[in-house]
Amino acid sequence: MRQKVRNIWEYIKERYQTASISSITAVSFTIVSVISLGFAGVLLYGRFSSSTEDLIARNNIQLMNQVSLNLETSVRNMMRLSNSMYYCVIKNVDLGVEKLDGEMNLMYESNRDDLVSLACFDEEGNLVAATPIASLKPSVEITAQSWFQKANEKMENLHFSTPHVQSIFADSTSRYSWVISLSRTVELTRGGEISRGVLLVDMAYSGIEQLFDKVNTGGAGYTYLIDGAGEIIYHPRQRAIYSNLNKENNLEAAKYEDGSHRENFEGNERSVTVKTVGYTGWKIINVVPTDEFYLDLTQMRLFVFLIVVFAILCIAMLNIFISGRIATPIRRLEASVRELEKGNLNLEIYEDGSQEIRHLGRTLRSMVEQMQCLMEDIVVEQEAKRKSELDALQSQINPHFLYNTLDSIVWMVESGQYKEAISMVTALSRLFRISLSKGKTIITLAEEAEHARNYMNIQKVRYKNRFEFTMEIEPGIQQYSTIKLVIQPILENSIYYGMEYMDGDGIIKVRGYEKDGDILVDVLDNGPGMPREVVDYLLTDGKRVRKKGSGVGLMNVHQRIRLYFGEPYGLEIISEPDEGTLVRIHLPKTFEREGREQ
Repeated sequence: MRQKVRNIWEYIKERYQTASISSITAVSFTIVSVISLGFAGVLLYGRFSSSTEDLIARNNIQLMNQVSLNLETSVRNMMRLSNSMYYCVIKNVDLGVEKLDGEMNLMYESNRDDLVSLACFDEEGNLVAATPIASLKPSVEITAQSWFQKANEKMENLHFSTPHVQSIFADSTSRYSWVISLSRTVELTRGGEISRGVLLVDMAYSGIEQLFDKVNTGGAGYTYLIDGAGEIIYHPRQRAIYSNLNKENNLEAAKYEDGSHRENFEGNERSVTVKTVGYTGWKIINVVPTDEFYLDLTQMRLFVFLIVVFAILCIAMLNIFISGRIATPIRRLEASVRELEKGNLNLEIYEDGSQEIRHLGRTLRSMVEQMQCLMEDIVVEQEAKRKSELDALQSQINPHFLYNTLDSIVWMVESGQYKEAISMVTALSRLFRISLSKGKTIITLAEEAEHARNYMNIQKVRYKNRFEFTMEIEPGIQQYSTIKLVIQPILENSIYYGMEYMDGDGIIKVRGYEKDGDILVDVLDNGPGMPREVVDYLLTDGKRVRKKGSGVGLMNVHQRIRLYFGEPYGLEIISEPDEGTLVRIHLPKTFEREGREQ
């Protein structure tokens, strides 16, 4: 896939580079227009979509506020009834001499539309009074009821239960109602002694059900009610949820703060609005699938799309017309340039069109008259500069080595070592014959290696075999070309810097080989090596290098190779203290047999 995309991108780049200026101008302006109009269309649609979503969200919040207000009214009625029953009745009755039934019946009758039952129990769970049914089932254990336990756990609070079937009373009709229970602890007075009890107010669940049924009138959105722990109090699909035929994200919704939220439930994006009901900690949850937000936006999307497409077509046609007017003079001037590329310097250069094109044509004509002369002058100048630089670097080789060698030959003759003197003179003659190379800069690698061997033969006689020298040049690379005098200066450095403190156990190795299409020649010695800070400036700052011998130096070789062959080539130095030194010569694989004459 990545390769396919790369191929497509390369094709587009190639077509763009070979396209006419008219095509480039028209396409570029059209692309910019398309992007701008597309961006404007997206912003317009996004703004309209956001406004629609905000409007729906505000409507949902208003609806939930109304539901919350109605629900809070019902809850406050229950609380007010509970307070009236406790403070106006229970606290004023001594159960040792009076009963609660009369007052409790009056309370019930005045609120029977909202109530299912009223009951009062002592701390042992015994029934004190109840209405409208005043008897309990024999099997019911009141102290095990959740509303009884919660009231005793936090005696100072009012406790609201989740919807449940109240079946503790012995109803002869066997009709048990769904209720929401409010329970609280109360103080009971019996014979002047105060004990604890629990007051139970059962509110009809049907009131809440009717309230939410009015809200859930259809559509994909719905509203449900949960307690603070996430337990469902009302849900339009409550039976399906209890039967595990449907699911709801009620436990997560219980963690939401009041306001609007986005969630992903079972792969569906939904907008959730939360409103907490006062006194109870219950939460009203409104759920609307986000898809419903955009059902009304289909026509808007189509309208925006048609406007953008129509605008793009108009702009594209206008761009083609304008780009043609701009590009025609440029194409004619470009035709003149093509003739110049063919070497036709006598053509009539186009000088019509806009002021800029006419000025460019006149300037081009003036340039043509001087172009060829200037190019020739530059070539001559660069060749002379290159020759001067090579001559300057080559002239740095001083005769110090020659003086020492001739002194050694004279000493051998005077001492009667004629064979050694003859051998040294022969090696010296070969050395200088290759060094001169008939004035050529480029020689074969085999000739450069022979020059290095003759140099080392002389040095081994001078230093009385204080070190061992080996050279291995792969046969396959010996006929390739190199600048002369690149190995010998490095060997000279190895002798004067690497072998200075060696006593017969010095080793210098030269190895030439091919790697990655280039020629590499490694000069390795087992001398004392150099610290990194010295290696760093050997090829960049020759003034900081302590010189011995001929004084040619590594930087000289490095500069000559780069001057002739270019930046990628030259020397690389690898050295560590007490680890020896490796100098690597990097040359191109080339066959410049005759070289460039100096």
